[in-house]
Amino acid sequence: MEINLNRVDYIQVGVTSQKTMRLLPALGKKATQKVAVADHDGILTCFGMKKGEAVPVFKTLPGQKIARMDLGGAAGTPQEKIFVCSGSQVRGFTKKGKQFLTFEANLTESINAMHVSGADLFVCASYIYNHYCDCKDQNYYLSGDKINDIICLSSENVTRLVPVLACQDRVLRVLQGSELAYDIEVPGPPSVLELYNKDGGEEILCGTTDGNIGLVQIGECSAATKWEIDNDKKKGGILCIDAYDIMGDGVNDILVGRDDGTVEVYGFDSANEPTLRFEHVLSESVTSIQGGCVGKESYDEVLTATYTGWVTGLTTEPQKAEAGPGDEVRMSKEIQSKVEALRAELEQLQVKVKQGREQYQQTSQSSTAVSAVPVFSINDKFTLCQDDASYNLTLEVQTAIDNLLLQSDVPIDLLDVDKNSAVVSFSECDSEPNGNFLLATYRCQANTTRLELKVRSIEGQYGTLQAYITPRLQPKTCQVRQYQIKPLSLHQRTHSIDQERPMNRLSLVGQFSFAEIHSWVVFCLPEVPEKTPAGESITFYFHNTFLGTQLEATYCKGEGHFKSDNISTISILSDVLSKEATKRKINLNNSYDINDESVSHTLKMIHPKLEYQLLLARKVQLIDALKELQVHEGNADFLIPEYRNILDESANLLEEYKKQPAHLERLYGMITDLFIDKFKFKGQNVKTKVSSLLEILDNYDLNSLLDFFNEA
Repeated sequence: MEINLNRVDYIQVGVTSQKTMRLLPALGKKATQKVAVADHDGILTCFGMKKGEAVPVFKTLPGQKIARMDLGGAAGTPQEKIFVCSGSQVRGFTKKGKQFLTFEANLTESINAMHVSGADLFVCASYIYNHYCDCKDQNYYLSGDKINDIICLSSENVTRLVPVLACQDRVLRVLQGSELAYDIEVPGPPSVLELYNKDGGEEILCGTTDGNIGLVQIGECSAATKWEIDNDKKKGGILCIDAYDIMGDGVNDILVGRDDGTVEVYGFDSANEPTLRFEHVLSESVTSIQGGCVGKESYDEVLTATYTGWVTGLTTEPQKAEAGPGDEVRMSKEIQSKVEALRAELEQLQVKVKQGREQYQQTSQSSTAVSAVPVFSINDKFTLCQDDASYNLTLEVQTAIDNLLLQSDVPIDLLDVDKNSAVVSFSECDSEPNGNFLLATYRCQANTTRLELKVRSIEGQYGTLQAYITPRLQPKTCQVRQYQIKPLSLHQRTHSIDQERPMNRLSLVGQFSFAEIHSWVVFCLPEVPEKTPAGESITFYFHNTFLGTQLEATYCKGEGHFKSDNISTISILSDVLSKEATKRKINLNNSYDINDESVSHTLKMIHPKLEYQLLLARKVQLIDALKELQVHEGNADFLIPEYRNILDESANLLEEYKKQPAHLERLYGMITDLFIDKFKFKGQNVKTKVSSLLEILDNYDLNSLLDFFNEA
């Protein structure tokens, strides 16, 4: 059963954060609901719809940026009190806009997640969780990694309130008082939590930054995952979720908002499996999503708020009237007045723009006027994508982007992105004296507010990628954003590793503190929390997204132990950690335990990738010749099936080859590094034999490559 929803734009406020728009409870069964939305200007706006117009109920004065919003009220009454947090302060407003609470949490960092339940207030700031009851301190917990969201469960089976924290290290932490009851491993870093049933219950919906959704049932001492929806189509990360019965079948549907602007509605089939019923793409990231009735009585809708502050509805109310040939199209009075109001508004705006331009011309020519740089906010994300071992750089600006300049002091490849319509041009750079390896300019089409780029780095080469963003604003202004490319940039955190693989070991001993060695590990590896972990020692597990090799890092004050089935990983770690220690004038004693079996193990892991890329390159080389033959002979029937298949698939083959530039060179580079590193630990320099290795790779055969490694 599909559903048809039509888009209606209501109002625009300032730039919004995640989860800052809520629908107030309806007064009657089918009555329309009021909408509360808060923005970065610190303004809380509440509006309702009357005769197709957005009518403000109240609007607060500007202040500090509002990061979250929640609804609350006494238990058993409608949850219609609005709570917002900005900085470390929580404020409460009635539905009429009267402020009744100002609570200072006295946290050193800004609150980034909040939940209200009756007299209980739960707030999180980076790593800290605090629970207050009637504004008095109750419980406190320090998390091992950043907290992205919090939700609380209350049901008949569970006697107490159960807080659940979504933490960046791919874990949901379930608390009991100030202690950790247990944790649940999830496939990606969780970004948002929502109750599946608003009236209580033990089921929570969880969305991750890599675009997966799951339903988890929380028990007293353990949890179970009911179902998961994988992100097979490579859509954006999840920013907001809501559960609401939009289909009208008595079962809550799941409404999802993603950071690439996709809005989805999932219903349930007869086997109780979630299936996609509706999809709509907005041009910017969806920060909040709610199900309810806003525009017109009895018509349900999906209400969204976007990054630049547009509040948009996808309503079940039909918006189009169809007329056949010769029919007279009659507009209702309501629509006529709407059209007239829009025309009047347009004329007013045109006059305003004209006046603004004239004023700007006058001030720009005056000798006393001072030019001020316009401030604009940028929403950016630089994340490692597991599927193709590349980094996704997403930039979103509140006004249209004019151009973007990318500069990097390390060699990186820019990969093709389907969603990106900007025109890219590369400038030659002098990499030797200045260490400048990439200079690329993206010129954007009109009204582009969001850009998505993909880059792939080389492990062992580390530095900074800089993005210079220039929007279409007068006077011309630019902001610079920097992204660190780490020595082991293609590694990703994981919950466990396979201990049966042949491992190489690196051990460090020296006069360093726990905080110092932790800062070195943060410098080397992505997804490690910047805060030094609590306790005496810590273990982290990683896997390489490109090759599938793994790494275990265990360290404490004065010593560190690293295990990996890839010698090159150990070699990079050894070089970088020694360099960092030397900077701090700390003497390190390094000891190695190298397992020769690990080299052939790594080569066997590279083998399928290398074989596939060589075959792809060979097929692409044949395409032109085969096409010429086809033109010459008039058809391709005389070719053997293999060649006919290459011709049929030529478009896909070329596209795939274009999407993965330098993929073969990458694999060749990894094998060469592996060869050099194997003998480096034996004290031999084999750089003279690299040319022989490349000859073997050109006529690739796994056994002859293994023999070469063993005989050299």
